[in-house]
Amino acid sequence: MSDKLELLTPQNAQLIFIDHQPQMAFGVQSIDRQTLKNNAVALAKSAKVFDLPVTITTVETDGFSGHTYPELLAVFPDAPLLERTSMNSWDDQKVRDALAKNGRKKVIVSGLWTEVCNLMFSLDAIREGGYEIYMVEDASGGTSQNAHDMAMQRMIQAGVVPVTWQQVLLELQRDWARKETYDPVLDVVKEHSGAYGMGVDYAYTMVHKAPERVAHGERLEPIPAATAVAAE
Repeated sequence: MSDKLELLTPQNAQLIFIDHQPQMAFGVQSIDRQTLKNNAVALAKSAKVFDLPVTITTVETDGFSGHTYPELLAVFPDAPLLERTSMNSWDDQKVRDALAKNGRKKVIVSGLWTEVCNLMFSLDAIREGGYEIYMVEDASGGTSQNAHDMAMQRMIQAGVVPVTWQQVLLELQRDWARKETYDPVLDVVKEHSGAYGMGVDYAYTMVHKAPERVAHGERLEPIPAATAVAAE
């Protein structure tokens, strides 16, 4: 039975962000750039909720690409940035060591560009490292829609599993009875999930009559599971 049939869990997965830097984002044409940043930051916050090991790698920061999104760094202020020169992160020993140290074979990937850095890393990580790659399609971007789509197809043919950031978040949560992550998950949803987040706000205020404005740090009572599922 394929290991890819096993769901992502907080215990079996790790995450790598590849080159979320402004010069790389400037070249993205396959997704709205603000949406791309929203999705990448949402994915980062999702990983933090479930305490996934996270690797952040950058390329030619001072020479070409610029610094990683500050919104992404704010989620992991103490995470080291693994600087490299190769377009392929797998070529860098620091990156390979970081992934190996985490000891998890399911690697969730978000990066720029899909057809270059994401593709080369993924193929080598599968072939040489024996990793399972889960490519976050909507937190990655290519230099054209065609370039992005062809790269995704090539990776899927090689065994990469395509996912979206919200799919990752809800797969990690899985059960609304997991109260320790219930509120943080809904915080991510309300801030980054558009209509779904609006639906959660609506359920809190209109269905459960929570105050429209909640003091900073005050927690709302959890929405019953049936309502939460309906909001999806």
